[in-house]
Amino acid sequence: MKKLIFCAALIGTCSVLGSKPATAQLLPQPWVSVGVQDSEATFSAGARALGFGVELGLREETAVGVDVMKFITPPFVDQISGYVGVGLYDDPDSSDSEVAFSGGVQIFPQGNFFFGAGYHSIRGVNGQVGIKLF
Repeated sequence: MKKLIFCAALIGTCSVLGSKPATAQLLPQPWVSVGVQDSEATFSAGARALGFGVELGLREETAVGVDVMKFITPPFVDQISGYVGVGLYDDPDSSDSEVAFSGGVQIFPQGNFFFGAGYHSIRGVNGQVGIKLF
C-alpha cells in the first residue's frame, strides 16, 4: 500500500512539474474599456497573458498612464477571473505623477468574447470587452 501511494504521488508530481501552460494562457487576450470618473469619460486598452496584464489608460485630457495587473482565477471555475492592479499616471498639464490602484472581474462565457467590470482609483468605474484569440 505504501508503494502504491508513493508511486501515485511521484506520478502526480512529475505530471505537474512537466506540464506546459495551455495555449489559452500563452496567447494574449486583448480588451478595451470605457468608464467614467467625476462625469469625465475614461478609456483604456490592455492585454493579459500567463496570469498578468498590462493596461494603457487615459482620462480625457487630465491623466495618461500604465497599469500592471495580476489575475486570480479561483480553483475549478475557469470562466471568472478577478484582478488587482497598480499603475502610474502622469498629468500632462503638470509634472505630477499619481499612483493608481484597480480591481475588478472578467467573465469568459462560451464564444470568442469576454466581458468585465472594474474600478480604478483615477479612471473610475469601467466596463470591458475583450477577444479570446484561441
